[in-house]
Amino acid sequence: MMYENINNPIKKLIKVFEKDERLIIGLMSGTSADGVSVVLTKIKGSGISTSFRILAYNTYPYPIEIKKMIFNLFNPKTSTVDKICLMNFILGEIFADACIKIVNETKFKLKDIDLIGSHGQTIYHIPKKEKINGYSSKSTLQIGEPSVIAEKTGVITVADFRTRDVAAGGEGAPIIPYVDYILFSKMKRNIVVQNIGGIANLTYIPKGASIDDIIAFDTGPGNMVIDGIINIITSGKLSYDPDGKIASKGKVSKKFLEELMSHPFLHRKPPKTTGREEFGEKFINKIYKYGKKLGLKNEDIVATVTAFTAESIVLSYKQFIKEHIDEVIIGGGGSFNKTLIKMIKERLPGVKISFHEDYDIPAQAKEPLGMAILANETISGNSNNVPSATGAIRRVIMGKIILGK
Repeated sequence: MMYENINNPIKKLIKVFEKDERLIIGLMSGTSADGVSVVLTKIKGSGISTSFRILAYNTYPYPIEIKKMIFNLFNPKTSTVDKICLMNFILGEIFADACIKIVNETKFKLKDIDLIGSHGQTIYHIPKKEKINGYSSKSTLQIGEPSVIAEKTGVITVADFRTRDVAAGGEGAPIIPYVDYILFSKMKRNIVVQNIGGIANLTYIPKGASIDDIIAFDTGPGNMVIDGIINIITSGKLSYDPDGKIASKGKVSKKFLEELMSHPFLHRKPPKTTGREEFGEKFINKIYKYGKKLGLKNEDIVATVTAFTAESIVLSYKQFIKEHIDEVIIGGGGSFNKTLIKMIKERLPGVKISFHEDYDIPAQAKEPLGMAILANETISGNSNNVPSATGAIRRVIMGKIILGK
């Protein structure tokens, strides 16, 4: 008799599975931890036949106290199990509120939403195996409890995508290449989809590519080092370089740049991922001191670390992509840094540089849209990782499904 209950959550899951078109909310909080980026999208079909229409998107900044607490979790010296435990649920509440806010900005109601796809907030990532008592594993940790999201919204929630790829021997990152393949594989040219978030990462999709032809990996720092230096030189008054204006006033130091470009991560072969563990606070403080030791002005240091991001991105193309690149499609917060984009263009003569907006995807919406698409693939029963990018031994279905009300 219980199974006949019209509100049976398993029946609702089956109903959503059987739909060809779904209303999905995607949630993303990146390495910069500026806030929760949200998209409401209508997705039709799945796999390579996926089509979508963005209905609404927004980014809701974290309160200053919440952002400080998240940054404390990034650092093993200030992160403790009780803080992680609490913030896991607090962020779940914040993510749920973001879903409610985006729906309230539209004509829809929460009951109209079929799925929520949440990336969570990465607080630590160990892409190489570590051994303990005869066991060895890679690991990754994203918080923002999806059970809280499902409970507060009543909507089926798919979250924690990275962990299944790690279980299959992968690094759990990058996970957006599958989305890039869906969005851009029909283009008849060799393209790089270049995301510049806190960390920069690329997806190379050659002309006529299958999923196994994709090359994807982290290229190194994106905005993370630039933002960190800006925070130092402005004593916390600014958290980023608006339009790259500060960098535009400085001069790139050749010696400083050469030292930065000697970082071993840049020359490591893919698959590879990185994060604050390599390019975070410790690294930023070290290179700032080095820049001052060279007698550089603050503007020169900003200009040089901006060039570091541009140079490391282009070096990745030269080292690991053998074919001629026809077009680079840039997204993420770095796409708004005019000085950074100018530097990339100067290093790629003859290559078309475009942006996600040129393909009707607002930069702010790309990553949460990716989470919505990944959730759609999970519910459709489709494998949604890219082993050539993560190093996993096989294709798997990423994402944990939390039933709604």
